[in-house]
Amino acid sequence: MKLAGGVDVGNPGWFDAHVAGELDESIVHVGTIDDTQKQALLGGAKALLFPIDWPEPFGLVMIEAMACGTPVIAWRNGSVEEVIEHGVTGFIVDSIEQASAAVARLAELDRARIRERFLERFTAERMARDYVALYERLLTR
Repeated sequence: MKLAGGVDVGNPGWFDAHVAGELDESIVHVGTIDDTQKQALLGGAKALLFPIDWPEPFGLVMIEAMACGTPVIAWRNGSVEEVIEHGVTGFIVDSIEQASAAVARLAELDRARIRERFLERFTAERMARDYVALYERLLTR
Protein backbone atom coordinates (compact mmCIF):
# COMPACT_ATOMS: atom_id res chain seq x y z
CA MET A 1 0.00 0.00 0.00
CA LYS A 2 1.30 3.44 -0.90
CA LEU A 3 0.19 6.54 0.96
CA ALA A 4 0.75 9.72 -1.04
CA GLY A 5 0.41 13.32 0.06
CA GLY A 6 1.98 15.84 2.31
CA VAL A 7 1.96 15.87 6.06
CA ASP A 8 -0.42 18.42 7.61
CA VAL A 9 1.82 21.32 8.60
CA GLY A 10 -1.11 22.86 10.50
CA ASN A 11 -0.95 20.01 12.99
CA PRO A 12 2.72 19.19 13.53
CA GLY A 13 3.34 15.87 15.20
CA TRP A 14 -0.02 14.30 14.24
CA PHE A 15 1.48 12.24 11.40
CA ASP A 16 4.30 10.99 13.62
CA ALA A 17 1.92 10.21 16.48
CA HIS A 18 -0.80 8.46 14.47
CA VAL A 19 0.60 7.25 11.14
CA ALA A 20 4.38 6.89 11.10
CA GLY A 21 4.36 4.01 13.58
CA GLU A 22 2.11 1.98 11.27
CA LEU A 23 4.41 2.29 8.25
CA ASP A 24 6.57 -0.65 7.25
CA GLU A 25 7.58 -2.42 4.03
CA SER A 26 3.90 -3.12 3.25
CA ILE A 27 2.67 0.46 3.88
CA VAL A 28 4.92 3.18 2.50
CA HIS A 29 4.47 6.95 2.65
CA VAL A 30 5.78 8.32 -0.66
CA GLY A 31 5.17 11.96 0.29
CA THR A 32 3.95 14.74 -1.94
CA ILE A 33 3.87 13.84 -5.63
CA ASP A 34 3.46 15.88 -8.81
CA ASP A 35 0.90 15.24 -11.57
CA THR A 36 3.20 12.95 -13.57
CA GLN A 37 3.99 10.88 -10.49
CA LYS A 38 0.30 10.85 -9.56
CA GLN A 39 -0.65 9.45 -12.99
CA ALA A 40 1.94 6.70 -12.64
CA LEU A 41 0.93 5.90 -9.06
CA LEU A 42 -2.83 5.84 -9.75
CA GLY A 43 -2.48 4.13 -13.13
CA GLY A 44 -0.38 1.36 -11.64
CA ALA A 45 -2.54 0.89 -8.56
CA LYS A 46 -4.96 -1.99 -8.15
CA ALA A 47 -7.36 0.50 -6.55
CA LEU A 48 -7.60 3.85 -4.82
CA LEU A 49 -8.66 3.53 -1.21
CA PHE A 50 -10.66 6.63 -0.21
CA PRO A 51 -11.51 6.28 3.50
CA ILE A 52 -13.20 9.65 3.78
CA ASP A 53 -14.72 10.53 7.14
CA TRP A 54 -16.13 14.00 6.42
CA PRO A 55 -18.70 15.31 3.94
CA GLU A 56 -16.23 16.07 1.12
CA PRO A 57 -18.14 18.10 -1.47
CA PHE A 58 -16.46 16.48 -4.48
CA GLY A 59 -13.28 14.42 -4.02
CA LEU A 60 -11.10 15.19 -7.04
CA VAL A 61 -8.78 12.27 -6.33
CA MET A 62 -11.62 9.83 -7.08
CA ILE A 63 -11.99 11.09 -10.65
CA GLU A 64 -8.21 11.30 -11.05
CA ALA A 65 -8.11 7.57 -10.30
CA MET A 66 -11.02 6.88 -12.66
CA ALA A 67 -9.23 8.85 -15.41
CA CYS A 68 -6.46 6.24 -15.12
CA GLY A 69 -8.98 3.37 -15.20
CA THR A 70 -8.32 2.67 -11.54
CA PRO A 71 -11.25 1.52 -9.41
CA VAL A 72 -12.09 3.37 -6.21
CA ILE A 73 -12.99 1.82 -2.87
CA ALA A 74 -14.61 4.64 -0.94
CA TRP A 75 -16.44 5.11 2.32
CA ARG A 76 -20.06 6.25 1.95
CA ASN A 77 -19.68 9.92 2.83
CA GLY A 78 -19.86 13.30 1.16
CA SER A 79 -19.98 13.13 -2.63
CA VAL A 80 -18.91 9.50 -2.88
CA GLU A 81 -22.32 8.21 -3.95
CA GLU A 82 -22.53 10.90 -6.65
CA VAL A 83 -19.08 10.12 -8.07
CA ILE A 84 -18.63 6.36 -7.70
CA GLU A 85 -20.97 3.93 -9.45
CA HIS A 86 -20.99 0.93 -7.13
CA GLY A 87 -19.93 -2.18 -9.01
CA VAL A 88 -18.93 -0.18 -12.12
CA THR A 89 -16.25 2.37 -11.19
CA GLY A 90 -15.54 1.00 -7.74
CA PHE A 91 -17.17 -0.02 -4.51
CA ILE A 92 -18.89 2.09 -1.86
CA VAL A 93 -18.33 0.69 1.62
CA ASP A 94 -19.31 1.40 5.20
CA SER A 95 -16.57 -0.42 7.12
CA ILE A 96 -13.03 -1.74 7.02
CA GLU A 97 -14.46 -5.25 6.62
CA GLN A 98 -16.45 -4.20 3.55
CA ALA A 99 -13.39 -2.44 2.12
CA SER A 100 -11.33 -5.61 2.58
CA ALA A 101 -14.05 -7.65 0.85
CA ALA A 102 -14.11 -5.09 -2.00
CA VAL A 103 -10.38 -5.64 -2.61
CA ALA A 104 -11.16 -9.30 -3.30
CA ARG A 105 -13.81 -8.19 -5.86
CA LEU A 106 -11.59 -5.82 -7.90
CA ALA A 107 -11.27 -8.35 -10.73
CA GLU A 108 -15.02 -7.91 -11.35
CA LEU A 109 -14.42 -4.35 -12.53
CA ASP A 110 -13.34 -3.46 -16.08
CA ARG A 111 -10.62 -0.80 -16.04
CA ALA A 112 -11.45 0.25 -19.61
CA ARG A 113 -15.09 0.76 -18.56
CA ILE A 114 -13.95 2.85 -15.58
CA ARG A 115 -12.00 5.09 -17.96
CA GLU A 116 -15.04 5.29 -20.29
CA ARG A 117 -17.28 6.40 -17.42
CA PHE A 118 -14.74 9.08 -16.51
CA LEU A 119 -14.81 10.35 -20.11
CA GLU A 120 -18.62 10.31 -20.18
CA ARG A 121 -19.08 12.08 -16.86
CA PHE A 122 -16.09 14.14 -15.75
CA THR A 123 -14.08 15.73 -18.54
CA ALA A 124 -13.79 19.52 -18.58
CA GLU A 125 -15.60 19.58 -21.96
CA ARG A 126 -18.52 17.57 -20.59
CA MET A 127 -18.85 19.76 -17.50
CA ALA A 128 -18.60 22.95 -19.59
CA ARG A 129 -21.40 21.70 -21.89
CA ASP A 130 -23.55 20.99 -18.83
CA TYR A 131 -22.92 24.49 -17.45
CA VAL A 132 -23.81 26.11 -20.80
CA ALA A 133 -27.02 24.06 -20.99
CA LEU A 134 -27.93 25.10 -17.44
CA TYR A 135 -27.24 28.77 -18.17
CA GLU A 136 -29.34 28.58 -21.35
CA ARG A 137 -32.25 27.05 -19.42
CA LEU A 138 -31.99 29.78 -16.78
CA LEU A 139 -31.90 32.52 -19.43
CA THR A 140 -35.08 31.25 -21.08
CA ARG A 141 -37.04 31.62 -17.85
